Amino acid sequence: MEPEEYKILIVDDEDDILEFVSYNLRREGYQVHIANNGRTAVKIARDVIPHLIILDVMMPEMDGIETCRELRKITTLHQTIITFFTARNEDYSQIAGFEAGADDYVTKPIKPRLLVSKVNSLLRRFVSNENTVGKPYKLNDLIIDSEKYKITLKGQDFTLPRKEFELLSLLTSKPNKVFTREEIFSKIWTNDVIVGDRTIDVHIRKLREKLEIDNIKTIKGVGYKFEHKE
Repeated sequence: MEPEEYKILIVDDEDDILEFVSYNLRREGYQVHIANNGRTAVKIARDVIPHLIILDVMMPEMDGIETCRELRKITTLHQTIITFFTARNEDYSQIAGFEAGADDYVTKPIKPRLLVSKVNSLLRRFVSNENTVGKPYKLNDLIIDSEKYKITLKGQDFTLPRKEFELLSLLTSKPNKVFTREEIFSKIWTNDVIVGDRTIDVHIRKLREKLEIDNIKTIKGVGYKFEHKE
């Protein structure tokens, strides 16, 4: 896809940030939409279905974390990449963002060239995600539908945030194979994305809690596997 085919939504309550980011991305040819609060962002996102949403964490009325949760409830946005603006060393916001369904984060302040590079990288991931959508597959009473981003377990449907879904899809793609932490980072977050060491652990914990399954095993010092018995 060409830049002009991509739609990006920038959400921040600071006008100078909105102006800075939108100017630099429009100059690259992207379609840019802006919102200065979370409620407006959700309405715009429903209408335009952006490929990428960049969210500030600290906003009045509805903060970025709550906004992200609302966005992830919208079926048509399941493939949309969501990334957060966070302050440097703001570990809590990064973890909270991932738990809410974010894919990545960008630290402030950011230089124009780095911003554009980061956005290009995130959108390449969107294309990669689109190209890997396949037919639903089944493991006993677990069905994974990558087109609808839907999990069915024992007849009950679950809609997971993007990263949780991709992580479960990866682990179940090769049952009983141990995926190292490095493999998981490179396949789910890609090598050009820097995330904290706790990121995988947070997503694994969320999967276990939501699905109430014990198939996801921790291999201490190595990684994780999805245990499956024929």
